[in-house]
Amino acid sequence: MRYRIFSNTGLRVSSLALGTGNFGKGWGYGTDREEASRIYARYREAGGNFIDTADQYQFGQSEIMLGEFIAAERDDIILASKFSLGDSPDAGLQRSGNSRKTMFRSVEASLKRLKTDRIDLLWVHMPDAVTPIDEIVRGLDDLVRSGKILYAGLSDFPAWRIATGATIAELRGWSPISAVQLEYSLVERSAERELLPMAAGFNLGTVGWSPLGGGLLTGKYRKGETGRAQGLGAVIHGESDQRKVATVDAVLAIAAETGYSPGQVAIGWVLAKGILPIIGPRTDEQLVDNLAALEVRLTQTQLDRLENASAISLGFPHDVVAASAPMLAGGMLELIDVPNRAIR
Repeated sequence: MRYRIFSNTGLRVSSLALGTGNFGKGWGYGTDREEASRIYARYREAGGNFIDTADQYQFGQSEIMLGEFIAAERDDIILASKFSLGDSPDAGLQRSGNSRKTMFRSVEASLKRLKTDRIDLLWVHMPDAVTPIDEIVRGLDDLVRSGKILYAGLSDFPAWRIATGATIAELRGWSPISAVQLEYSLVERSAERELLPMAAGFNLGTVGWSPLGGGLLTGKYRKGETGRAQGLGAVIHGESDQRKVATVDAVLAIAAETGYSPGQVAIGWVLAKGILPIIGPRTDEQLVDNLAALEVRLTQTQLDRLENASAISLGFPHDVVAASAPMLAGGMLELIDVPNRAIR
């Protein structure tokens, strides 16, 4: 396992984060404590140190299990959790959403389940569409100043709200927004339109959930396996259009050529894009396969094939701006050495 510096925090995080949404069976689907313990131990043995959970995962069971697993090595773990969706099926009005009240109540409950005095990175799980971003960012700042969390991030938020929050925090001297979490895989590249350029411009740590496209990129659904469809009653992605069909075709073909598994090819592509993948194995066997993605080395030709098969249109205004690039450079675009960095 190699490590990277996480955005502007100085944190040293492993190249793969371990997502623990499957730790427990509160949703009626997941992993029992014994198997979860094996997964955690193997991830740690491989050098992994970045654990991602949420109060909502298995309705608190994931955090309870992790509290036991990490107790003897808490200082060696970078522990991330989330709030917003509620920690029980009957969370109700006051234990869900993004308000300061929910935020503080959720963090206190998570700390008890995790048996720790702080959460290293707290994610706002997703926007509730009513809480103003300044209330969210100020609440996160208060939690950082209290020592109950060390860093703050936004998950599944639109780019304009993240940018607004990061700017407000910077201007008011509040604790910064340090990271973003978003869905990213060969079958879900929408983040390339706004979220990824924004994250680069603000130097935010960027982690991608579901690098396997909900299992689609492993090819298992073509074999008739059920997986997530049986356990949670739905899949994130299906082969619903020609682009997705072509993408799965390309992944399976390159897997056959290289000897890597299709899942390893898919995770390897995300790693090659510079995004930190969150893997979410349900079994120890799945974890072994996921960890082997760290050894994947694809040629530029293979990467290009994956890029071309899965490419999306960036749409307006990106396509118009790209077409206008020569005029914007006064007809001398080919003579300009453009810096390789994001701009704000």
